[in-house]
Amino acid sequence: MRETAYAKINLALHVRRRREDGYHEIETLFAFVNKGDTLRADSSRYDRVRVSGEFAGALTDPIDNIVMRALTVLPRFEGMEISLEKNLPVAAGLGGGSADAAAVFRMIELAHGLPDDWQARAAKLGADVPACVASRMCLGHGTGTELASVENDLQGTPVILVNPRVPLATGPVFAGWDGQDRGPLPEGPASKIAAEGRNDLEASAIDLCPAIADVLEVLGGTDAFVSRMSGSGATCFALFRSREAQSAAADFLARTRPDWWCLSGELRA
Repeated sequence: MRETAYAKINLALHVRRRREDGYHEIETLFAFVNKGDTLRADSSRYDRVRVSGEFAGALTDPIDNIVMRALTVLPRFEGMEISLEKNLPVAAGLGGGSADAAAVFRMIELAHGLPDDWQARAAKLGADVPACVASRMCLGHGTGTELASVENDLQGTPVILVNPRVPLATGPVFAGWDGQDRGPLPEGPASKIAAEGRNDLEASAIDLCPAIADVLEVLGGTDAFVSRMSGSGATCFALFRSREAQSAAADFLARTRPDWWCLSGELRA
């Protein structure tokens, strides 16, 4: 079996409050790009994870990673050997690890089905994992695990992802949030939420990783109709109204910032 672990982006991310349990109450618009990591599963006597790809070196322990943990939380009748091609940067605001775990859920669903409580099992692995299992645009509330549908009028929209190749841990970014509730997500279709929304973690992330401001400035100078940081950073995205505009921006980035990681794709359903 083969699965793509689709890159997750937050078209908007509003932080509403700090919770007593240490987590944050958020409202977000999840979207997924049609590219990401690649996973292949083969039958095996024992569970095993093998990692390759550009960012394989960032996963230092093939035993204690989220893919292996995903294998352990679901009932199966046989072992699985997962070959993970790590194409997405790690600690980048793209839900890469969560997307990898979600791809394991989809493969196990095909082979054995999922238990009725799969969403709770997925949420224990990470707040983004439940949304990543379907990898379809949706709204997230609570810690991001309470999902709701949204009118997706952005399917097929050309997108570029840009990361300055600086890893950024989620915890310190949330810890640096200023605590100010700036209001809920806008109501309406995805295009309205993306255009009028914001990412309340940008200021904190830029304090920790000033290169994010450079990325946002460059993307703001392209023909994108929305550009913003995704999740807790450091990856930023730009949405375009045409493939020609996307291609022109990708060419400009390749010429002027060859040190940055860039990925062109389109938004999924």
